[in-house]
Amino acid sequence: MTFHITVHDRVADIGKAEWDGCAGPSGDPFLSFDFLDACEASGSAVPRQGWAGRHLCVRDDQRRVTGVMPLWLKGHSQGEYVFDHSWADAYERAGGQYYPKLLGAVPFTPVTGPRFLAHPFADETTVRLALLQGATALVERLGVSSLHVNFPTQGDWRTMGEAGLLLREDMQYVWRNDGYGTFDDFLAALSSSRRKTIRRERRDAQAGLDIRVLTGRDIEPAHWDAFFAFYMDTGERKWGRPYLTRDFFDRIGATMADRIALVMAFRDGAPIAGALNFIGDEALYGRQWGALDEVPFLHFELCYYQAIEFAIARGLSRVEAGAQGEHKIARGYLPSPVYSAHWIADPALREPVARYLDGERPAVEAEIAVMAQELSPFRKS
Repeated sequence: MTFHITVHDRVADIGKAEWDGCAGPSGDPFLSFDFLDACEASGSAVPRQGWAGRHLCVRDDQRRVTGVMPLWLKGHSQGEYVFDHSWADAYERAGGQYYPKLLGAVPFTPVTGPRFLAHPFADETTVRLALLQGATALVERLGVSSLHVNFPTQGDWRTMGEAGLLLREDMQYVWRNDGYGTFDDFLAALSSSRRKTIRRERRDAQAGLDIRVLTGRDIEPAHWDAFFAFYMDTGERKWGRPYLTRDFFDRIGATMADRIALVMAFRDGAPIAGALNFIGDEALYGRQWGALDEVPFLHFELCYYQAIEFAIARGLSRVEAGAQGEHKIARGYLPSPVYSAHWIADPALREPVARYLDGERPAVEAEIAVMAQELSPFRKS
């Protein structure tokens, strides 16, 4: 079968119907046209910020769109959550040019999902290979150093390994719903000391506050105004430059409100903190959070415990609370592997990176096993 691969600067150039025809079956809100278009149209992921779209579109010989891939020409490694800064530094010290590079990922979003998106009428394996070949060919065509595919599914990861990409493994912390009917059912699965600690944390965090989970039409522009203030305050303190613009939140509020769970804390009617979650077909995804007042344990309440309650009420299988944070384990979020794959053009860089990753992967797997065994808050069976 003949395929035609085209490269597009924006997902809008491919079109909502065509993009969602391929991305929609995944149930992943971050792969939707609305989310990616909001990143681009709001000025959050654009060339001047180091994110230049090079999205791939595969058409068959009848010109039907059979697959798409979110792909970016990156001028830095910020907002990716897979850290290759040391590779870049070493290569540039040796006289190479690491940037720009190609990145297959969702901007600012460390969430596992398919990266090669096939339309249901197409053969998934064939489309996946066509997109992967298109992405690696684009490395050569553009003369860039490398291709990096971050947070793919394990199946995509293995396919890329078979195609010669270097494989990397890391961990995140995930809460899994073991058929709980209520939050108390979840607590009953924990050790007695952890149950007491979590109840105390929730009691202290909720004291004097009105905590609401807003979704759909309940989310108003004033809520976004407040949340953006929280986001900017936290972002400026943590990493210096928040990525998302105020317009981004207006756009997702207009197009994705039913896929958003915005947890807000109010004191005397005034919002003081919030946590933004996206609702997938099977999971709740915690993203940004912020607070203007210091309240003990409020971060745990808004980001972790409220998310668990929401997931139980909606019958979702898990909560993915984002990157990093060993403290999540004590709240029921256990370590789980996440993946990335890397195509590096220059053997002078590729070979030492390959050796490094061959040692890193088993170390990460061993760390996951030890942490899950020794730090788990769940009762021993």
